[in-house]
Amino acid sequence: MDDMPQTANPFSQVPIEITISVGKARPLVRDLLRMKRDSILPLDRRVEDPVELYVGDKLIARGELTEMEGDSNGQLAVRLTEVVDLQNGL
Repeated sequence: MDDMPQTANPFSQVPIEITISVGKARPLVRDLLRMKRDSILPLDRRVEDPVELYVGDKLIARGELTEMEGDSNGQLAVRLTEVVDLQNGL
């Protein structure tokens, strides 16, 4: 039996960057070259579609965009609806 308390993983306190993907665009090069301020670039998703959360190129979760309330009113956030089991690492 192991009576010693488990120590926390030292890496659990390291910040990590998560990228939120709201969609993709596939313009032609000629359309890309014509882009300027206020141009509209249509994405392959709708506002109510789920977004995807990535660490590097690894999909770790899906969720829906939401707006923060209270002191952070107006700030975008993601409400998670599906999370990958990360216990065995990325």
